[in-house]
Amino acid sequence: MRYLTARKRAEGKGASHTGTEHHWSMTLSAVGLAFMVPAWLYIFGSALGSGREEVLATFARPFPAILTALVLVIGMRHFAMGATNMIEDYLRGSARKMAVIFVISLAWMIGATGIFALLKIAL
Repeated sequence: MRYLTARKRAEGKGASHTGTEHHWSMTLSAVGLAFMVPAWLYIFGSALGSGREEVLATFARPFPAILTALVLVIGMRHFAMGATNMIEDYLRGSARKMAVIFVISLAWMIGATGIFALLKIAL
């Protein structure tokens, strides 16, 4: 008697043959963001409305800087994967290709700009 788990039966199914990997990647990033974003919002919220020197001091500390970088990188990766999946479901032809390129470029641009700004503050 062969025992196959639900995951093993799902591997290799679908048009792209990567549905299970995409699902697990999205699930892991969502769980990670669910823990990181509230902590980041608390740090960002406490710095909001403070003077420039206090904001610079807050984000110059290692924990807020690393947490901000992680939220940016993981959040933008999660956004790009989710938006790409949505675009692939609803658009066809060259419009799909252009929309996917735009969404991935937008995610990279936002992430790079955020990391640059964080480095300017932290260093």
